[in-house]
Amino acid sequence: MLRHLRYQQAERRLAPRTLAMYEEAFGRLMRFLYQADVELPVRQVQPHHVRQWVGQLHVGGLGPRSIAMVLSAWRGLYRWLGTEGLVDANPVAGVRAPKAPKPLPKALSVDQAVALAAHEPEALSAQDAVLNSRDHCITELLYGCGLRLGELVGLDVQASASAAGWVDMADHTVHVLGKGGKRRSVPVGSAALRALEHWLTLRGPMALPGETALFVSNRGTRLTPHQIRLRLKRLALQAAVPTHVHPHMLRHSFASHVLQSSGDLRAVQELLGHAHIATTQVYTKLDFAHLSKVYDAAHPRAKKKTQP
Repeated sequence: MLRHLRYQQAERRLAPRTLAMYEEAFGRLMRFLYQADVELPVRQVQPHHVRQWVGQLHVGGLGPRSIAMVLSAWRGLYRWLGTEGLVDANPVAGVRAPKAPKPLPKALSVDQAVALAAHEPEALSAQDAVLNSRDHCITELLYGCGLRLGELVGLDVQASASAAGWVDMADHTVHVLGKGGKRRSVPVGSAALRALEHWLTLRGPMALPGETALFVSNRGTRLTPHQIRLRLKRLALQAAVPTHVHPHMLRHSFASHVLQSSGDLRAVQELLGHAHIATTQVYTKLDFAHLSKVYDAAHPRAKKKTQP
């Protein structure tokens, strides 16, 4: 193993930290070799030995990523031993580390999400007022309906054969084309409806003739996903939201807050357009300790709040 470490240092010129990680991995291997009742020579290690050791590392609290690094070091060692003619097969070749758990989706607290949706930046010009109205409407739809960014971008002003999605103002419903070409309809709360009504009064002069997109840029054409990400990031900074906000975070927030207040996992699955309930179940694992316990309805923006 010492020869292999010297080879790694001289030939591959690994960084000192990487070499230290390799040395630690080989130290673990040596401890496993010597923990047996009868010392196991390094050349006689078999795949079942490696799997057993991986299990011990996992039970001992080593994380999947760290175990993967250990296996990578061992795999490289036995590959080198093979090129030296010292082993016939690599016992680590078919062994994999335990799967790392998927990170939980990040959601805003109710107070943060509502503050972001309700924030009205100062308008220094008439153009600013138009853009603020548009951005406010975008935020309300992302958070109020749990739309994906692509679904929001694809919305048209009116329903048509070619429209990927549209908002039915009379029916208070947004119709979108989701993943896999699957259509779904989502209720639109009163706050989002008010934002839509206001934006539609300003959109006409801004859009180019014949442009069908609900949300348009300064050039009068359909907004791009990149433009929406930038505008939402800017709005979050203005609203003093203490985290990086992106469009999908508002979808996560929508799902988390509705599920917390309603407890209806199947309904949230339908609202999000998930094909499998297992995809929605991730929201049941979120830590809700930081979320507000006060809700007016299933969604905090679904109803008007009474004035004191």
